[in-house]
Amino acid sequence: MRFNNITKVLRTLVCLVFSVLLLTVHASAEDYLVMDKEQYTSAVKNLKPGDTIVLANGVWHDFEIVFEGVGTKDKPITLTAQTKGQVVISGKSNLRLAGEHLLVSGLVFKDGYSPTTSVISFRKNIDEIANNSRVTEIVIDRFNKAYRGEADYWVALYGKFNRFDHSHLEGKGTKGVTLAVRLDTEASRENHHRVDHNYFGPRPVLGANGGESLRIGTSHYSRSRSETTVDHNYFYRTDGEHEIISNKSGGNRYQNNVFFESKGTLTLRHGHDNLVENNVFIGNDIMHTGGIRVINERQVVRGNYLENLKGERFRGALVVMNGVPNSPLNRYDQVKDAVITNNTVINASQIVLGGGSDDELTAIAEDTIFTNNLIYNKSGEDIFTIYDDISGIEFSGNILHKVSNPDIKKGFKAEQVVLKKSDNGLLYPLSNELKNVGVSADLKPIDKKSTGVAWYPKQERGVEFGAGSIVKVSAEPGALEQAVENASAGDVLVLESGTYFLTKLVVIDKPLTLQGAGEVTIAYERSSLFEVAEGGSLHLKGLTITGAKAQDYRGNSVIRTSRQSMLSNYRLLIESCVVTDLDVNLKFNFIHASPGTLADSIEIINSTFSDISGSVMSLESDKDPHGNYVADYITVQGSEFTNIGGTILQIFSEAGESVFGPHFLMEDSVLDRVGMGKDNLSGASLSLHGVLATDIRNNKLIDSARIKVNHIKGEPKTNIIDNIFQATERPVVNELFYVNKTPSAHLEGNKFVN
Repeated sequence: MRFNNITKVLRTLVCLVFSVLLLTVHASAEDYLVMDKEQYTSAVKNLKPGDTIVLANGVWHDFEIVFEGVGTKDKPITLTAQTKGQVVISGKSNLRLAGEHLLVSGLVFKDGYSPTTSVISFRKNIDEIANNSRVTEIVIDRFNKAYRGEADYWVALYGKFNRFDHSHLEGKGTKGVTLAVRLDTEASRENHHRVDHNYFGPRPVLGANGGESLRIGTSHYSRSRSETTVDHNYFYRTDGEHEIISNKSGGNRYQNNVFFESKGTLTLRHGHDNLVENNVFIGNDIMHTGGIRVINERQVVRGNYLENLKGERFRGALVVMNGVPNSPLNRYDQVKDAVITNNTVINASQIVLGGGSDDELTAIAEDTIFTNNLIYNKSGEDIFTIYDDISGIEFSGNILHKVSNPDIKKGFKAEQVVLKKSDNGLLYPLSNELKNVGVSADLKPIDKKSTGVAWYPKQERGVEFGAGSIVKVSAEPGALEQAVENASAGDVLVLESGTYFLTKLVVIDKPLTLQGAGEVTIAYERSSLFEVAEGGSLHLKGLTITGAKAQDYRGNSVIRTSRQSMLSNYRLLIESCVVTDLDVNLKFNFIHASPGTLADSIEIINSTFSDISGSVMSLESDKDPHGNYVADYITVQGSEFTNIGGTILQIFSEAGESVFGPHFLMEDSVLDRVGMGKDNLSGASLSLHGVLATDIRNNKLIDSARIKVNHIKGEPKTNIIDNIFQATERPVVNELFYVNKTPSAHLEGNKFVN
């Protein structure tokens, strides 16, 4: 009995000691609700494993957060929001992590920019880095520096075993990678990071190199291994440049990601032993939407689904590049031992083999396998483009839909393929005999709603012209200016008949349409009539615009862009308008684009221009050493130009292969006495340098300066077809970056009349 009593006492003492220990442990884990930056600085100094700092709801302005400490796997140190989404970090702010087992969540970076080179960095400085840490449920929305050419990262991963997940990144308008894995010290290589379940929202065309959404490594460290996994992310209209993802290291895995209407490719630019598996690319027939570009050694491209991709050349659905013999770090290593298997390509524009072949890129693919892939094009067209010897690629078990005479005979079977949409939204052959060809029936594309955060909206398309209300405007003095100021995005301002004389510069900071109802004439007395500012786009329809009353200054314009850098791309649509008397002084332009701005599109449709001392479109002002251009798509259709001293278009780009544009189309138009002004230093009616795609057809040029086109790298294409040149010199196409191939300019069906 005495023994039992002693046992009971001992058990009680043990329980009491254990309870005290538990209380002590729990007491050591603190939650700190901080109300301002001073309280945060005090709280962060003595953090222990399990502690949490909670930022109070509200806007934290000019807050450079340094979050450091040493937690444990079971008890990380946490920084979070009082309510997810209701803590906004604004102004000159950023977040730097240093230590072990840190966890950050729930913050929104908006209405500001980072004063350093990154918004979120997994290091405090080069020596103090974060390991085994996680940043989750974070939003970075248009948190851009003021100048679009100033580069920064939004997220920079350093250290080892870190994770960035379930976050929302949208609207990066400046140069620099949205998310970068950095390998610039030994402590950050072979890092085993994970980037998963993030929403990479719309990123506008940058117009220069340096607009990737994700990059792992750099060319300098490309022979190093990163061992990073990128999985279950959704890339939605990420159009920054032609590399959506730029892989520049080894041992990485890209799995189960979705690329939706995103221009560019997942590019294995540098580094060996990477895996691209079970990804889905949906282009919806949008130009420049591409798939996977293969370079380097031992790459595996397996089980990927690619549908309605319209990218060509370097932006094809599948691209196998040539390499440079004994390539330096920053060029192209030869493709060796690649495996490209069980991929499905449906209604794509192009699959490229031997891509980039020229006098430098002469190393053809070796010991590469292309097997069990399904290639379906509803027209029966053979979409393979072969630029060089492909004897180093072994083809077997591939299926081509009803291609009667394929370029590659061995390893392909051409047959009638019937497709049916499966429950996963993807198309598969009905025939059971083809079940082992193409992607697996088990592939489950991640849904956009399953990425990012649930508490922050995902943007759809921007506001279109005409999407708002119809507002009637009278010709009374000041009425138009006031209507523009009061308008909402997408509104249509319908101008009543009459003459509008404007004494103020009209700033367009939202998408607006100005449409004439009857005979409407607009005159103005400033040096410009309209200025397109941040967020603005302009559609002019059925208007007559005269510059006869403008100030007598050299370099006037009707439409100009902001003289400050614009982070949002804009659109101009000129439809059924008459523009005249832009000649009160020299170099009076209709449109003048400033450096640091980019037009997604400029369209001139069924309009008439006469008596202009400058150019209709002066878009060549941004002669940036990095190649930035100032308009992506320029279209002229069914229009007439008479007595224009300068050019119809003068545009300059040096960006070459890294970008999507510029593009120029002119058709069914008349140029009469264009480009003959003494101040037209180009000596051309059209001066196009570095335009990627030029199409000039069914036009008539009378007594005008010649067309001048300069081709640079990037495989530009120029078509000058079925035009009439009356008392006008023949067009000139200069190959400034000529490779050992047939020139890509096609001049056909043109007539020359004295």
